[in-house]
Amino acid sequence: MDIRLELIGVPVTDVDRAKAFYEQVGFHTDHDVTVSEDIRFVQLTPPGSACSIALGKGITRMTPGSLDNMQVVVADIEAAHTELTARGIEVSDIDDQPWGSFVYFTDPDGNRWSVQQTTPRRTS
Repeated sequence: MDIRLELIGVPVTDVDRAKAFYEQVGFHTDHDVTVSEDIRFVQLTPPGSACSIALGKGITRMTPGSLDNMQVVVADIEAAHTELTARGIEVSDIDDQPWGSFVYFTDPDGNRWSVQQTTPRRTS
């Protein structure tokens, strides 16, 4: 049996603000559907990813800002840091660990993300 993780809910307070932020990060909007006055479903996917995020109104009971350490993976952490910064995303300095190199950012609600290069970079 295959079990694939394909969609993760991200709790937000302002759907339009969150959608704009994730588009600024580089995510592609797959769906933006208002089902009713109580339900709006927005699905966004990071470039190259098989897993998407969902945000909206009436789709999760989680508290906005409660996601901690959502992680995406890149081949080159320095390029990712440069691109995110150029897109106007406030990211941390590169954090080198024995198991990989990371940069961190938060969305407007405080949901925390890490961007990981799985092989540590060579530092002098």
